[in-house]
Amino acid sequence: MTVDLFGAELVPGNERDGYASRELELGPSLGATGWGGTIYELSPGERICPYHWHAAEEEWLLVLTGRPTLREPDGEQVLRPWDVAVFRRGPAGAHEVRNDTAEPVRVLMLSTIANPEICVYPDSGKIGAWHRGEDGTIRGLRNRPEANIDYYDGEK
Repeated sequence: MTVDLFGAELVPGNERDGYASRELELGPSLGATGWGGTIYELSPGERICPYHWHAAEEEWLLVLTGRPTLREPDGEQVLRPWDVAVFRRGPAGAHEVRNDTAEPVRVLMLSTIANPEICVYPDSGKIGAWHRGEDGTIRGLRNRPEANIDYYDGEK
């Protein structure tokens, strides 16, 4: 099976204002198990997700159309179609992709798949951890370190 990156029909994505409202996950439709990929279309003012870094997954960004702004630890830059960026594991790979223009932006995010995965959100101090079960169900937690429970909480 193949997917046309420019002509693929995108479906409603995130329902939260300011985040990608149109997307298409490629992994399930292509039968991929080791890599994931999502096409995101960002309307003006939208971003893919909050500034974050991954503990286990590496991600790549390919700009298809438009001029998204990429934020990384070293600063921000405006990208062009066919620009590629890689986000390594750990704090050096922190990133955020957003559309600061008046035109739509379409990008492809590719990533290795790690199960479980941990993600850190430096701006808000959150940490997320999740696991995808055999049936596709995702079980996860998001919290801030100061809200952690004691290791022995609930134990006898």
